[in-house]
Amino acid sequence: MKTNGARFLESLSIPFELREYSVDPEDLSAITVARKIGMPPEQVFKTLLTTGGPGVCVFAVIPGDAELDFKKLARAAGLRKAEMAPLKDVQPLTGYMRGGVTVFGAKKAYPVFVDETAILFDRISVSAGTRGTQLILTPDDYIRAAEAQTADLTKDAVKLTGLEGY
Repeated sequence: MKTNGARFLESLSIPFELREYSVDPEDLSAITVARKIGMPPEQVFKTLLTTGGPGVCVFAVIPGDAELDFKKLARAAGLRKAEMAPLKDVQPLTGYMRGGVTVFGAKKAYPVFVDETAILFDRISVSAGTRGTQLILTPDDYIRAAEAQTADLTKDAVKLTGLEGY
């Protein structure tokens, strides 16, 4: 199925693979998508629309198994603060519905920040612009096509030392 994301990449002559999967509207998590397309969750990146205040939107693209650190995003984007855009605003602002948001072909070219871990992989997966279809491409191609900046955007994992409580 050709999507806006696929058309956008084709217009730039960027190679990609489309991978389709069955959608459960009750479970749109990137971890579920990763399982369905046969990729590790850390290689399946979710695209989040965030806001830094009225009229200020930024895309944060992070691994499916990670949580966005709003302070790190705000620092990277030069904002005072960042938070998730209200769900009711996502489709009007991007043209995409939750579970199918991509930076490619969005209604407006908001700044894009990709978690720095993307470059660790040969290929990453991102939404193609519709639920049930993912784009698989190289991180370099994604970053170039999205005109993205990379930064550390995720919350640090809590490391257990075995000494908790002592």
